[in-house]
Amino acid sequence: MTDPDWHPPTNTPDVPRYGAYGPGGQPGYPPPPGGQWANTAPPAWTPPPKPGLIPLRPLGFGTLLGAPFQVLRRNPKATFGSALLVQGITVLVTLLVVGVVTWIAFGRVDAAPADEQDAVEAGAVLAIVLSALVPIALSIVASALLQGVIVLEVARATLGEKLRLTALWRQIGRRVWPLVGWTVLLGAALLVGVLLVGGLVFVCALLGGAWIALAVVIGVFGGLALLAAAAWVGTKTAIVPSLIVLERLGIRRAIRRSWSLTTGFFWRTLGVLLLIAVIVNVIAQIVTTPLTLLFSVVTSLIDPTAAFEAYIPAALLYILTILIAAVIGAVTAVVQSAAVALVYIDLRMRKEGLDLELQRFVEAVPGDRADPYLVPAQGTPAADVPPAGPGAPWA
Repeated sequence: MTDPDWHPPTNTPDVPRYGAYGPGGQPGYPPPPGGQWANTAPPAWTPPPKPGLIPLRPLGFGTLLGAPFQVLRRNPKATFGSALLVQGITVLVTLLVVGVVTWIAFGRVDAAPADEQDAVEAGAVLAIVLSALVPIALSIVASALLQGVIVLEVARATLGEKLRLTALWRQIGRRVWPLVGWTVLLGAALLVGVLLVGGLVFVCALLGGAWIALAVVIGVFGGLALLAAAAWVGTKTAIVPSLIVLERLGIRRAIRRSWSLTTGFFWRTLGVLLLIAVIVNVIAQIVTTPLTLLFSVVTSLIDPTAAFEAYIPAALLYILTILIAAVIGAVTAVVQSAAVALVYIDLRMRKEGLDLELQRFVEAVPGDRADPYLVPAQGTPAADVPPAGPGAPWA
C-alpha cells in the first residue's frame, strides 16, 4: 500500500517543459535568453540555378523574348549551321528542279508548231507546277527537321549541355516523321480553309449581280474569321513539335497535351510568339528591302543594247540577294523555333513543376539521371524513365 506521506526525492531532475531542449535535442537544457535563434541572421535569398541558357524557374516575358536570340550565340554551329544548311539545300533544289524544267518547257513552247502552241503551253505550265511540288515537299521535311533540331538544342542547353550538329541530327532520329506529319496536317488544314473561303467568293462573283456584294462580304468576314481561327488553333497547338521531340508523343496525343498545357496561358503564348515573329520579320525587311531596291535600280540602268555583259552586275546582285535572304531565313527559323521550345518549358514549369525536375537533374550524379522532360506513363515509376544525355535513345 502506498504511503500517503511519501514524496519524491528532491534531487530528481524535473521533466523539461515543452520546448526546453538544447541544440542537440537533449532535455534539461533550457533555451538561451532571447531564444535559440536570437543572434542568427535569416538565410539569404539565393537565385535559382542557371546551368545553361535560362534560369531554372518560370520565365518572365523579357526572358522569353531575349532567350531565343541567345540560342544563336550560344551554339551557332549547331543551330545557325543547321538552319543555313537546310535553307541552302532547299534553295539549290528549287533552282535546279524548277529552273531546269522551266527552261525545257519554254524551249518546247518556242519550238512547237503554231497549231500545237496552246496544247504545248498547257503542258509546260503543268510541268512547271508539278516540278514545284518537289521543293515544296523538301521544304516541309527540312523545316520539320530543323524545328526538331532547335527544340532539342534548347532543351539540352537549358541543362547546360552543348551538343554538336551531328549529335543533334542523330538524336532526332525517328521523330522527324511525326514532325513531318504534323507539318503536313497543319498546312492541309490551312489550305482547306483558304480554298473554302476563296471558293465561295469565286462562285458568288461568277453569279454576278447582287451576288458580287455577297462575295465581298464573304471575302472580308471570311478572311477575318480564317485569320482568327488560324491564330487560335496555331496558339493552342504551338508546342506540338516540342511534345513530339521531347516527350516522344504521337501527333494525336501531342495535340491533346498541347491544348491542355496552353489552357489559361493562351494570350501569353500568343503574345510571345507574335512579338517574336514581328521582331524577326521587321529585321529581315530592314536588311532585304535596300537590296531589293538596289537590284531594281541596277536593272533599270542596264545598257539598252541588252548585251550579255551588261547583265552581269544585276545577276551578281541577284545572287547576293538570294544568299542574304537565305541567311535571314536561317536566323528567323532558329529564333522562332527556339521561342516555341522556351514557351513549352515555361508552361511545364508553371503547371507541372518542371523547374524542380530540371534542378534535380542538374544536381544528380551523371550516371544516374532520368530524362527530366519525359512524363512517365501512369503507373510507371520515375526510375524506369530512360536516361538522358548524348546517348539517349530517341526512338
